[in-house]
Amino acid sequence: MKTLTQRDQQHIWHPYTQMHTAAPAIPIVKGSGAYLFDENGKRYLDAISSWWVTLHGHAHPYIAEKVAAQLLQLEQVIFAGFTHPPAIELAEVLLALLPPAQKKVFYTDNGSTAVEVALKMCLQFWNNKGQDRKKVLALTNGYHGDTFGAMSVSGRSVWTKPFEGLLFEAVFIDPPTTANLPELKSFISHNAADTVCFIYEPLVQGSAGMLMYSPDCLDSLMHHCRKEGVLMIQDEVFTGFGRTGKNFASDHLKEFPDLMCFSKGLTGGTMPLGVTTCSQEIYDAFLSENQHKALYHGHSFTANPLACTAALASLELLLCAETQAHIERICQKHSGFLIKLQKHPRIRTVRQIGTILAMEWETGMETSYFNGFREKLYPYFLEKGILLRPLGNIIYLLPPYCMNNEDLDYIYVAILSALEEN
Repeated sequence: MKTLTQRDQQHIWHPYTQMHTAAPAIPIVKGSGAYLFDENGKRYLDAISSWWVTLHGHAHPYIAEKVAAQLLQLEQVIFAGFTHPPAIELAEVLLALLPPAQKKVFYTDNGSTAVEVALKMCLQFWNNKGQDRKKVLALTNGYHGDTFGAMSVSGRSVWTKPFEGLLFEAVFIDPPTTANLPELKSFISHNAADTVCFIYEPLVQGSAGMLMYSPDCLDSLMHHCRKEGVLMIQDEVFTGFGRTGKNFASDHLKEFPDLMCFSKGLTGGTMPLGVTTCSQEIYDAFLSENQHKALYHGHSFTANPLACTAALASLELLLCAETQAHIERICQKHSGFLIKLQKHPRIRTVRQIGTILAMEWETGMETSYFNGFREKLYPYFLEKGILLRPLGNIIYLLPPYCMNNEDLDYIYVAILSALEEN
């Protein structure tokens, strides 16, 4: 009888994986809290929340209970011409937590599609107003997803190279700093009349290596965009739902965007769901007796009742005092470990915001996603029962909020050991 690994290798193509050289995938048969268990019973600490989605831990009983009840009530209904309580309630709860300019919710399936919708909203916003704008501003090294529109506004790299001729052109600017703000503002003013929108990951560029920049600088740039009439898309697919130490990255800012994108932690990692929110001004630009001015975008599983129910349960957990205390505790634990790492000769840089801690290892090579040091670190931590997925020579921690101090300390000690042994 074939093992799970053999059956997987026979039929499955895994993401972000060179299948010719990759080690066999590890079959996971159970999850509980911060732990994953393979078919042999080995336990792994999920130190990256399974690609940044699992907020409250695996197989959370409260979310499971709510989804199970909804499954017996309504599992799916077409969302064109129909609606249902979970979608309505989720929109009400989410909008109440966001900056007051956010007034409408559009549901999709994942982070990439949430970004696609935001881009289409901005493009058609100007088209509906009779303006043919073409330029989309984005940040260098940004990442917004793997569909074509999302790739177009993501930093150009070996990931996007095979598709270069098919991506629409974006204008890339550096993340704002005190030094470059005057130059960035001048550039935006010069191009404002032809700019569709500015899309950015607020405060943290996740896939670029957890690169971080200051709220004050972003606030200043956003204020200038507002003054120049440039629409802003704030991509909180990664930074939302407590990752930055506050519920949303927007809670660190004084300025507010026109559109926002969410996914990943939205359902607590239970199932796929994407959300794009927008201002009343954006929404109103699509209201017309002319049917051609409607937003013609949708997905078969738009606003799936089960996913909306999971998101409602996850938000309820996020907002409770216990979870907020866990987030604060993890922030403080990371801060203490950061001080130790700053003094280590093998650490090039270390940075933190909220529950996100990233360290760049000195390897004698350029920092890169394809830095070969990853091939040493990844199996090293797996052997110790820790799931960490290095971005080249950058290790980052992004634990589910339920991870206890003992497990965090175990991970910290393993990292210090790796620094000495690799």
